[in-house]
Amino acid sequence: MAQTSPRPLEEMVPATILTGFLGAGKTTLLKRILTEYHGKRIAVIENEFGPESIDNDLLVEVHDEEIIELSNGCVCCTVRGDLMRTLVDLRKRREAGELSFERVIIETTGMANPGPVCQTFFMDDEVAEYFRLDSVITLVDAKHGMQTLDNQEEAQKQVGFADRILISKKDLVTDEEFEALRNRLIRINPRAHIEAVHFGEADLSKIIDISGFNLNTILDIDPQFLAQTHPDAIHEHHDHGHDHHHHDHDHGHDHHHHAHSDEIGAFVFQSNKPFDPMRLEEFLGGVVQVYGPDLMRYKGILYMKGIDRRMLFQGVHMLMGAEPGKPWAPGEKKATKMVFIGRKLPQDIFTKGLEQCLAK
Repeated sequence: MAQTSPRPLEEMVPATILTGFLGAGKTTLLKRILTEYHGKRIAVIENEFGPESIDNDLLVEVHDEEIIELSNGCVCCTVRGDLMRTLVDLRKRREAGELSFERVIIETTGMANPGPVCQTFFMDDEVAEYFRLDSVITLVDAKHGMQTLDNQEEAQKQVGFADRILISKKDLVTDEEFEALRNRLIRINPRAHIEAVHFGEADLSKIIDISGFNLNTILDIDPQFLAQTHPDAIHEHHDHGHDHHHHDHDHGHDHHHHAHSDEIGAFVFQSNKPFDPMRLEEFLGGVVQVYGPDLMRYKGILYMKGIDRRMLFQGVHMLMGAEPGKPWAPGEKKATKMVFIGRKLPQDIFTKGLEQCLAK
């Protein structure tokens, strides 16, 4: 899955997927990005297109055509057809000098599963060599979030795919209700940074250019999640050098834990023993074949026998990629850390299988 195009990463057009529950504030956030992200020309692709979508102040004039020029120099497209076709069309028009934009934001419908949208960036060569999927940003409505997660599995998928989760309308709930929702979101996706936002007032630097899909050595897992699921590993492997991952919540027990059994959930695999590369490749290949449709996001930093550097891997559904990372430093504690997020994944099967891949 790793993008192996000859084009340097910095020359690729970054794309952000903006998803979230109905009424959670996607359009408010999008309008703010378009009006405040100064000096950047953005192409917006919308799955739902109507008078409420883009602020009338930004519209120059609405054509029947699929691409609309906005007054601030950005462009807006409606996906009437296939997203892949729309992206290829944007590429051709940009290369021809007809359109000028520096990044793409895709706003999905409130009921959309982000999975197929993510896959688009890895399945078509024309798209994969030109656009770089940067991140999935998911908005959650604090007031209705619990109920939406109970009733809509698509909402759980939106949380599961996220690199960032923004919770809106916190002022409409009690602190206890907010913490209960936050704890539930962590259990579904412990690798996404979660923060409350007020009417779209998110720090745009935490939404744009966060490289959520890059194969890199940052794999932050929420310490609260690790403490609950791996009590012996609380103090291991935390990378506190990244200031985007502050946690100010307490580590008390979540009294709402058993009230919701979500279809989507996560688990972490950690080991200080090295993997046998051949066995691991065979096992992961089989896992992806069997459970690919139920795997949302998975990511890992791997300690491999006979390899002097960490291996980095990640995947979306059945698309998986891996590449060498930086060398292990002298005296550095070598270890594997992997996170799997998906629908009713059999943690015991994964864990036993991964343990059998460890070098004897």
